Parts: sequence; C-alpha cells; structure tokens
Amino acid sequence: MLYKFNSFKQLIGEGYDKITKLQSLWSDYGTIYRLAKDDGNSVIVKHINPPIFDHSQSWNSSISHQRKLQSYKIEYQWYSNYGKLCTSHSKIPKLLYAEAHDNEQIIVLEDLYCSGYPILKTSINADNTKVVLKWLANFHGKFLNIDPMDLWKIGSYWNLATRPDEYQVMPENELKKNAFLINDTLNQCQFKTIIHGDAKLANFCFSQDLSLVAAVDFQYVGGGCGMKDVAYFLGSCLNNAELKKHGHTLLSFYFEELEKVVSKKINFQDLESEWRNMYPLAWADFERFLMGWNPDHYKLTKYSKEMTLKALKSL
Repeated sequence: MLYKFNSFKQLIGEGYDKITKLQSLWSDYGTIYRLAKDDGNSVIVKHINPPIFDHSQSWNSSISHQRKLQSYKIEYQWYSNYGKLCTSHSKIPKLLYAEAHDNEQIIVLEDLYCSGYPILKTSINADNTKVVLKWLANFHGKFLNIDPMDLWKIGSYWNLATRPDEYQVMPENELKKNAFLINDTLNQCQFKTIIHGDAKLANFCFSQDLSLVAAVDFQYVGGGCGMKDVAYFLGSCLNNAELKKHGHTLLSFYFEELEKVVSKKINFQDLESEWRNMYPLAWADFERFLMGWNPDHYKLTKYSKEMTLKALKSL
C-alpha cells in the first residue's frame, strides 16, 4: 500500500531499499518506518492509515476517533508550514516530503538518529531536564504571539474542549467544579505562544552526551500558555520528591532561558509574572484530565495535588 505514494516510489528508486518497522501508532492509526540505504543513510516515514470507524461504537469513541484524525491532519500542517521556522535551538526533524489522500497521509522526515540525536531516555535526573527546558524556552520564545493558524486553536491532547468524556466521569469535587474556569483562565492569558502539546520525555531525542535535544510528535501542537508544556514535561520525568526539591529551581531556569530569546519589545517581567501564576493552573488542568482518564495514574503525585490546590485557591 505504501508504494502508491509518490515519495516511496522516488525514495525506493534512490536506494532506500531497507524498510524497518519501528512502531505502530496509538490505536493502530498507522506505522512509523525507517528507510535505509546500504551506506547507512536513512529517513523516517510516518504513515497515517486510520482504521475505518465503526459507527455502532459509542459516542465517546466517535469523539476519540475524530480527535485522532484531526491530530494527524494538524501534524501534517505543522511540518508543512511551521517546522521550517524552528531553529537549531528548538531542533525538530526536517520535513523531506509530505503527501495526503483524504485521511491517509505520509510524512518523510530527517532521521534524528543519524543527525546526532540517537538517544531515547525513559528516565532522567533533574539536571538533565534543563536541556529540554531550554528547548521549550526557545520554542515558546520563537512562536510567542504567533497565530496558530491551521493548528489546534488550543494546544495539548488533554484540552477540555476535546475531552468531554473524561470530564463527565470525573468524581464530583472542587477540581471538576472549577475545571472550566481553570481552562478559561489558561486560555485567556495575555501572553500566548504555540505549545508542543505532548512534551513528554518520550518525545525528545538526545545527543550522545545529553547536551542537545530535538523534539518529535506534533499531533497536538497549537496555541496556549507555555506553562502547559513545562508542567507536563516535568511531571513526565520527575517523581514527587524530585519535583518538591527541584521544581522551583527548574521553573526559574526555564524563565532565564526564555528571557534570552524573547523580543525586547515585550515586557518580560509581565510575561514571567503571568506565566508563573499560570504554572499551578497548568498542573491542575492536566490533573483534571488524569482524574477522568486514569485516577490511579502515577503522575497524580502529592506535588501535583499541591499545585492543584494552589490553583484552586487562586481562582
């Protein structure tokens, strides 16, 4: 089936004849491949081939299906129209080719493994988070005040507007009662940027010495407050004790890096003040999603609950 795409015909003709399946996409919506030549050069191919939706399934499943379809269309737009704006300080794989036919699409990308980013980490210490926080600061600074046209209006896969099913099954508590107010406060902040939307540790590739990093997986890229990426990232790789010990320092490090790249025309003190106030709200927003999706999730730490309580008190 892949060979119906012009890119594959061209790539195979250029000698990329070694095809390795790297992984299936979430819920079997496609596959990621590595195409390699005998000389070791390779590219990454993301083939989106969604299953045919069974309309006899529940209404909630229909919402999930449509969200996934939209997410891949947005990722296609991201690589096609925005990716080239990223600098070496917010490294992402270069787009080599993109083609779409209805809901099926193919994205051919630079292979970060061959470009100096061969390391995938399942855990890192607090000090190693800084290279990713620096990436996020450069990314957010680059796209500050940029309209997320053709992307998600509100970035992040846990956005309340796209997660009504998880909200409905939440226990009746103060977080559920204030979920829409938290959501609105985050979305109405004065300083907005484009956020990655799924900035977990698994979506970053590191250099051998862990001094450089690049990001992948832009299905939920869109507008919003940069704190959503920062809180989500830190929660993806640090445990409760590490967050309690290092969370404040790491947040300050992020703002130090952000100040270096933000235009002098912007009042950075106002930006930092607003976003620091948004930090607990970002934690609460993600906790709201987890409470409906998986209330026993390991990311529901004491630190997360403390941040959520702080957010609720600030409303």
